Amino acid sequence: MPELRQNLATKEWVIIATERARRPEEFVEPTHARTDERPDWLADCPFCPGNEELDLEVLRIPQEGAWQLRVVCNKYPALQREGERTFSFDGIHRMISGVGHHEVLIETPRHNSAPALQRSDEVALMLRAFQLRGQEVTTDPRVQHLIYFKNHGVRAGTSLLHPHTQLIGLPVVPHTIRLRTEEARRYFDDHGMCVFCKMIEDELSDGVRIVMESEHFVAFVPFAAFSPFHLWILPRRHHSNFLDTQANEIADLGHLLRQVLRKFYVGLNDPDYNYVIRSAPIHDPAMEYLHWYLALVPRVSRAAGFELGSGMFINIALPEASAAFLREVKEDN
Repeated sequence: MPELRQNLATKEWVIIATERARRPEEFVEPTHARTDERPDWLADCPFCPGNEELDLEVLRIPQEGAWQLRVVCNKYPALQREGERTFSFDGIHRMISGVGHHEVLIETPRHNSAPALQRSDEVALMLRAFQLRGQEVTTDPRVQHLIYFKNHGVRAGTSLLHPHTQLIGLPVVPHTIRLRTEEARRYFDDHGMCVFCKMIEDELSDGVRIVMESEHFVAFVPFAAFSPFHLWILPRRHHSNFLDTQANEIADLGHLLRQVLRKFYVGLNDPDYNYVIRSAPIHDPAMEYLHWYLALVPRVSRAAGFELGSGMFINIALPEASAAFLREVKEDN
């Protein structure tokens, strides 16, 4: 019989469609051109070496010589850097000027690369660059919240195949973020502990949904995963803001994230995916009830009318089976 599961932290419900469930191996991508089969350089790719003058650069590592990583302003930004943060209200509708930051982190000069194909230290460098730019963007008083995300593949929403991630500094805190923050605060008031710390404790005790562990992080498929192989990576140390993550933790996360994505690459044949770093609103103090984390969603199933109408998801893969499948994948193959 199908069952409904609720995420302890977000209170979101998910239908686990056990009677429609597919075996994990049925989600493996059919034959397609994988990332490593692309050329390592394209003359008309704006992110490949030789086209640096096409973008406004805000960070380059190293600063001199051949670059390993660059951060540029998005050429077609969702928000504009210039301008005042102004408000208007006509008695019914509220509006804020579309100012903020929209940056693109070009992860590597290699067109045919991806975190799953990179070294752990390269992935860690990308995370560190996120921190550096986040720290800079948060000095802008117009910015209220940071969104860090990656779209890998067409089904995940990418328009350019060269490996890149993005950072958007918003002039508002999104309603969904406020709701999640309030749920975490309510749990803390009721139970006297962080709900995410509780999830880590329970998942480690149960073990059935754990995918990987490291010294500082735990990767698991949530009890109420909303899609096949939906995965969270949480820091063991409680802190609410990604920008407060320490250098040794960033290095450790780079290794773990690379290994998890390698499992996806090998086990699911380089699927399209998104990941997002969920962190506290930037002007709030360090929160004892909120925990930052990285959410990773392979695009191996599709949302449709039910999801749009209900706000709920139907997962046709048991979370425990997804975790078991990923644990068994030999990521160094």
